[in-house]
Amino acid sequence: MKWKLTGRYMLSIVLVVTFVIFINLFIMVGLLIAQSAFDAPIFQKNETSPEQFTRQFHHHVSIMRDDVSITEQGKEELLERQAWIQILNENGQEVYRFRAPAEVQEKYIPSELIQMYKYKEINALTTIFVGEKKGTESTYSYLIGIEDPNINRYFITFDYRSFDSWLKIGVLIFLTDIFIALLIGYFFSKRLTQPLHSLINGIKKLANKDYNINYEPKGLYKDVFYNVNYLSNQLIAYEKERKKLNQMREEWIGNISHDIKTPLASIQGYAEMIRDPDYDFSLTEVREYAEIIEKKSVYIKEVIEDLNLTTRLKNKEFVLNKKTVNIVSLLRSMTIDILNDPKYAKQNIEFQVSQENIPIEVDAVLIRRALTNLIYNAMIHNAPHVKIVVGIEKKERTLITIKDNGRGIKKEELDKIFERYYRGTNTGDAHKGSGLGMAIAKEIIQEHHGEITIYSEVGQGTTIEVQL
Repeated sequence: MKWKLTGRYMLSIVLVVTFVIFINLFIMVGLLIAQSAFDAPIFQKNETSPEQFTRQFHHHVSIMRDDVSITEQGKEELLERQAWIQILNENGQEVYRFRAPAEVQEKYIPSELIQMYKYKEINALTTIFVGEKKGTESTYSYLIGIEDPNINRYFITFDYRSFDSWLKIGVLIFLTDIFIALLIGYFFSKRLTQPLHSLINGIKKLANKDYNINYEPKGLYKDVFYNVNYLSNQLIAYEKERKKLNQMREEWIGNISHDIKTPLASIQGYAEMIRDPDYDFSLTEVREYAEIIEKKSVYIKEVIEDLNLTTRLKNKEFVLNKKTVNIVSLLRSMTIDILNDPKYAKQNIEFQVSQENIPIEVDAVLIRRALTNLIYNAMIHNAPHVKIVVGIEKKERTLITIKDNGRGIKKEELDKIFERYYRGTNTGDAHKGSGLGMAIAKEIIQEHHGEITIYSEVGQGTTIEVQL
């Protein structure tokens, strides 16, 4: 895996280098050909080259029978370029000169012309260029000397028979360049891919549920290392939470199974007794047993409803049936119903309200269920003499408070109070339930885009605030 990744980087670098070399050579050759074919000054400034100037100067050479001269514009251009001209006939004899140095010959043989053209025979600053002018009867040659130290001419002799040697040298140079590119690419790729190997191994560990990863965020992949560390920490936290939730669920399943089995055993026992012909129960006893069976059945029904409701809320399968209701009337009637229950007839509940009509758009059935769960939670975790105050007032939002002066809740339990499957340690045997009441209450309130907050101190009591 490591060599594959490094090899791909190396191959990419070599291909890029080779491609760039060929592109550059292709462009250079193309520009040279274009300059030669179209006389375009690609590699010079935007001005006429000496060769072009010399070739085009024949327009300024005037031939009238045997009288040879140059135009005034030609003289101005020669002066502008610090150049001179010497015009020769077909025998190499001078027939005209302008600004030519005194040491320039008046007659040339072909070899002397070639010598002057190829080498600087006049002085170190002058470069000679040759052109021609065709007349009606004869052709004239002219020499233009340009005094400019920036102009030089070099001749290269090339033997095509040595092409193989040049090709071998070119191939050798090319292979050397490739080797250097491979060497540089190897070290560069190794440096670039080494952190990737660590990252890949780390991701493999995460995939195999090994979350103990901690990289030092540095280098080119600093942000990637930081995010992998963050992901590792998050996965560790999620794994702890998952194990904790699984443990709570298993404990809850065990408790709820026991709680359901107990009333079922009572139902089954009393039903068998009533059916048994060996027993002769009075009507009063039968009704007493039927009442017990009814209570146990209602308890099981409530547990099943809690399970169904929390599942639907969790999966967002519940559609709220919102209507505008007077939340004060709803809360008052709910409190009265609780006190009318013989089980809680001795409970000390006080209802406080600042105004009698507070309209609010809610699902009345679900809100009643949520608030009932909160009040029941205050009752079952405290002694009967504990005072519970249920209050409601209108501020920016509707604020409902359920406050008691009971035993309070420990801080470590306070963080878990709204978790599914959690049962407080203060819950008595007579008040066992599904363990979903507080979680259901919170989910219903959140479905109404409300907020629920709980404050508590051991020995001082508990306050629950609901904002809708």
